[in-house]
Amino acid sequence: MRRDERDAGIDALRAMLEDARRVVVFTGAGISTESGIPDYRSAGTGLWNKIKPIEFGDFVRSEEVRRESWRRRFASREGWEAAKPNTGHIAVAKLVGEGKVVAVVTQNVDNLHQDSGVPADQVIELHGNNSYAKCLSCTTRYELADLKAEFKRLGAVPPCSRCDGIVKTATISFGQPMPEEAMARAQAVTDICDLFLVLGSSLVVHPAAGFPHHAKRRGAKLAIVNRESTPLDPIADLALRAEIGPTMGFVAGVN
Repeated sequence: MRRDERDAGIDALRAMLEDARRVVVFTGAGISTESGIPDYRSAGTGLWNKIKPIEFGDFVRSEEVRRESWRRRFASREGWEAAKPNTGHIAVAKLVGEGKVVAVVTQNVDNLHQDSGVPADQVIELHGNNSYAKCLSCTTRYELADLKAEFKRLGAVPPCSRCDGIVKTATISFGQPMPEEAMARAQAVTDICDLFLVLGSSLVVHPAAGFPHHAKRRGAKLAIVNRESTPLDPIADLALRAEIGPTMGFVAGVN
C-alpha cells in the first residue's frame, strides 16, 4: 500500500471510530503474529501445514493421543509464554478504556487482549484460551505450570482430581463443539454494534466468520484491516490491506 493510500485509509478508519457509539472489535491470528505467535493457516508457513492437528474425538478416546497432544503443547509453550501484546493489542485496549469498544470478539487463544489491559469480561473467546486447562467434565481449572510438572514426572497429565475427568487445554479443538455461551455473547454484541471492526482475520473460519457479515446485513458499518484480502472485502465500508499494529497505533494514537 502506498503511503498516501495508507494515510487516507487511517483517516477514514479514525473517522468511522469517532462516529461510532458501539464498536465490536473482531480479531484473528494476524494481530498476534506481530507478537511472534505463528498462525495456523497461512499457505506453506501455517502450523497446520507442518503438523496435523489432533481431533477432539481422538483426544477423548485415546490416552496415547492425549500424551502426544500434551507433548506438543509443552514443547511449544516457551514461544507463547514469551509473547507480549503489541501495538495493535494496546490500541484496542485504549479504545476499550475510552468506552468506544463494547467487546472484543477474538478467534485467538493467546490471552494477549487481557494482557494488554482489556477487562476479561469484555473479551469473548470463540476458540478458548491456551493459557490454562480445565476438566472436560466438571470444568475445574488447572494451571499449565502445574500440569507440565506432572507431565515431566509421569509422562502424562493425570485425570481431574475432583471428578476423574479428562483434563484438556481450554481451547476449542477440531471436532469440539463451539462454546455456546461465547457464541451467544458474540451474537448479542454483534446485534447492537454500529461498527464492526475486523483486525487480522482471514474471515474463512465459520461459524465465527459469520459475525461480521451479520453485522453488515443488519446495518452496522464494516471495516477490515488485514494483510491479505478477505471474502468480505467487497461488502466492507473500508478494507485496508496493512499491518495491524502500525495501522491501529496511528488510529488510536499509541505509536
